[in-house]
Amino acid sequence: MLIHPEIDPIAFTLGPIAVRWYGLMYLVAFAAFFLLGRARLAKPQFAQASGLAQRELEDLLFWGAIGVVLGGRLGYVLFYKPGYYVAHPLEVFAVWHGGMSFHGGLIGVIAAVWLYCQRRGRSFWPVIDFCAPLVPIGLAAGRLGNFINGELWGRPTDLPWAMVFPRVDSLGRHPSQLYEFAGEGLALFALLWWFSARPRPAGAVSGLFLAGYAVLRFLAEFAREPDAFLGVLSLGLTMGQWLCLPMFAAGLALLVWAYRRRPADSRRAADPQQPAGPRGRA
Repeated sequence: MLIHPEIDPIAFTLGPIAVRWYGLMYLVAFAAFFLLGRARLAKPQFAQASGLAQRELEDLLFWGAIGVVLGGRLGYVLFYKPGYYVAHPLEVFAVWHGGMSFHGGLIGVIAAVWLYCQRRGRSFWPVIDFCAPLVPIGLAAGRLGNFINGELWGRPTDLPWAMVFPRVDSLGRHPSQLYEFAGEGLALFALLWWFSARPRPAGAVSGLFLAGYAVLRFLAEFAREPDAFLGVLSLGLTMGQWLCLPMFAAGLALLVWAYRRRPADSRRAADPQQPAGPRGRA
């Protein structure tokens, strides 16, 4: 049986400022997005398909970061503890106490990218499809931060790689943070990077991201200890699993929509200058 190393959540201090590992993981996520995005935009096929220039990547990252933070916090407030925050409204702003939701952050990022495209006159689908493969490495970094903090631990198990989290109890538990690091992070990144390496219909890459994440997160939740204040909900599913169901449905619908559109329609979504062809049944 393994023992959690109980790493100090504070990586280092700068005078009175304590820099935490979890905060550094956000920086790793943003840096990964930027560096991977630059590498792709250096190739003409990705620059042409997305309609983005290298100089726009910093602005897009800035908008996305705002979406992550605002959406993640509001998602946690609305999805996980609405009653508590109605009673303690000022606590909504106490982000240093923790409490972020991936699903809320995803909605925030989608909204931020849409607003960015509206302001810059860009087509939404090519830009969001470009962004999707750049995200999972950041998700992996976030789960690594959860593991370092010894939070979001797994359910009890007697498997050989069971891990004891001394701050919780003496039971062997699934290291579910590492499951999610491998699944939602590395495996999803490899899948999306491969899938998006070739031209795909507008919306297909984003659809695969939504469906792929939903499946991997849904499975990982069987090993993850449910939130103590929520427990297991209807049908034996956790809140995370319930949130993944509409996400999977949206991803599947988006994939079907992308591949059922006529090729000419998909090319025009990626290139607004593409002339329209004759209308017909989709």
